[in-house]
Order: sequence, then structure tokens, then C-alpha cells
Amino acid sequence: MFIVNSYPLAVFLCFVIMLCWGSWGNTQKAAAKNWRYELFYLDYVAGMVVFSLILAFTLGSFGPAGRPFLEDISQASGSSVLWLVLGGFIFNASNILLSASTSIAGMSVAFPLGCGLALVLGVFNNLRVEVAQGALKSNLALLALGVALVVVAIILNGIASGKKEDGSTVDAQSRRKGVALALVAGVVMSFFSSFVMRAMDLTDFANMQSGKVGPYSALVIFSLAVLASHFIFGPLVMKKPFVGSPVKFSDYFKGSARTHLVGMLGGMIWCLGTALSYIAAGKAGASVSYALGQGAPMVAALWGIFVWKEFKGAGRKVYTLLALMFCFFISGLALIVASGA
Repeated sequence: MFIVNSYPLAVFLCFVIMLCWGSWGNTQKAAAKNWRYELFYLDYVAGMVVFSLILAFTLGSFGPAGRPFLEDISQASGSSVLWLVLGGFIFNASNILLSASTSIAGMSVAFPLGCGLALVLGVFNNLRVEVAQGALKSNLALLALGVALVVVAIILNGIASGKKEDGSTVDAQSRRKGVALALVAGVVMSFFSSFVMRAMDLTDFANMQSGKVGPYSALVIFSLAVLASHFIFGPLVMKKPFVGSPVKFSDYFKGSARTHLVGMLGGMIWCLGTALSYIAAGKAGASVSYALGQGAPMVAALWGIFVWKEFKGAGRKVYTLLALMFCFFISGLALIVASGA
């Protein structure tokens, strides 16, 4: 299977992770304007599963190093599979909560709170896994300082977005509900990556322990778990959505082929980023790959500024905040990269 053997390549892949995790939301914007998120998400999950299988039978099955996909997944222990299933269920629950928060209180509230909290707690959780496996690869002081700077950047992004949305019609009660959902989503989301990493042997992908799985098997089982969990969570949020009227499953079949394909593309983009996160973790470490990937809100901010023109007409104070945001973000990324070198 394809394995990363150099730290610079691992860092490059981490930036691709950030790009993928921060860009898949554009597909939701590109879908039909009246297409509800609950319906979009069905295609999104399907895209994840399809792309995970494509990667498993290509990059995960060829090459001289490590176990090929079918051999690897067939020897997975029950505990490894359980960790991956838990990770899939946790991710799906947190992603639905974060999306609900975005729908109620707006991206300026949901992403800084949810992703910022997930970044800090997620890095800590992944570090615990690295220490337990004897696979710690980071300078903890540099990593902590880098994460802190990225969190400051995310907060500045939220403040700038809030000032841009001063004319928002969201009432105080709805905003409080959105804040609560974002906080819960951030805490829950911080665990999914560390659960996945527990199923993998982070010390050496080329010579993995028996029962542990490689990144491609982990991705397939994780994606299938997300799909399975959506048969539980999906009907619940359709029947009793956090915002808006209930959605009927029959509405899904009213979407055009383009709408469904765009949704699947969103899942594939997210899946690519997640696959690279698992692959890069073998060389960069689970905490570094996760920390860099969770800088995704900054990528989303770039799309919003330069493509979707979300800050058009904003005042000088807003653009000053955005400039500071990117300064803190770039400084934080540099420290995170240096922490693993």
C-alpha cells in the first residue's frame, strides 16, 4: 500500500487535508437552493463510502510496503473494528450537531466555537493515543503554542463574521440554542479521530501489529460506520429537525441528478482529506495531522472572502480582523509544522 516515508511529504498532505476539510462545504452551496441539508447529507455519506472503497482498492492494495487492503481488513481484531465504529458514530453525531448550529446561529457562531473546541480537545486526545503507543513525534511546547495561535485565528474569524452579520435576524434564544449545539458538537467531535487512531498502529505502517489496521482499512470501516449510524440519526433529524419543518424521505427522490452528484462530491472531498489524515499520521503523528487539518475554518473563510464575496461591503475594522486572523493562522501552522520536525 502507499505509505508516506518523509516528513515534508506528510506536511504537504496535511495542507491538502486542510484544503479538503475546508472546501467540501462549497458543494452544499452549489446544490439546489431549496435542497435541505438533511437530504444533502444522504448523498454526502454515500460519497464518503464510495471514495473510501476506491482508495482501498487502489492506493491501499498496491505497493511493496505494508499489508494490502483485503489482507489487512480480514485480520482486524474485534477491538480495532469497535474503535472505528465508535469513531464513525461519534463523527456523524457531531457533524449533524455542528450543521444544526450553523443553520440556527450561522457559521460565524458555529465554526469558531465548534471547530475551535474540537481542535484543542482533539489534539489532546490524539496525543494520549500517541503516548500510549510510544509513537509521540511532536515537540509539545511548539505544538501547544501553534494550536493556541490557530484557535485565536478561528476566534478572530468568528468576530469578523459576526460584525459582517450585524443585520442578522436571529433572535437571542435561537442564538443561545446555536451556541449550545456548537459547544456540544465541538466536545463530541474531538473524540472521533483519537478513536480511529486507537485501531491503527502509528509506530510503523510497513510492519503493523497483528489485529491493528492500516489507514485504508480504517477509512473503509469508519465510512461504513458513518453510513450505518445515519440510518439512526438521519430519520430522527428529518422527523424532528433542529430548525425548519420536518423533511420527508420521499423528498430525496425529487432532487435532480446534478444535485445528488454534487452531494456525493462533497463526501468524496471530505473523505480524501480524512484518508490523507490517516496516512500522514504514520509520519507526522496523529496530533500534528489532526491539528493542521482542523485549520479548515480558515480555508472556508478564504472561500467566503474571495469566491462567495461574503464580506463584500464590510468596513475597515472587519478587514483588519481578517488580516490579523490570517497572521495568527499562518504563524500557528508554522509552529505546528516545526513541532513535528
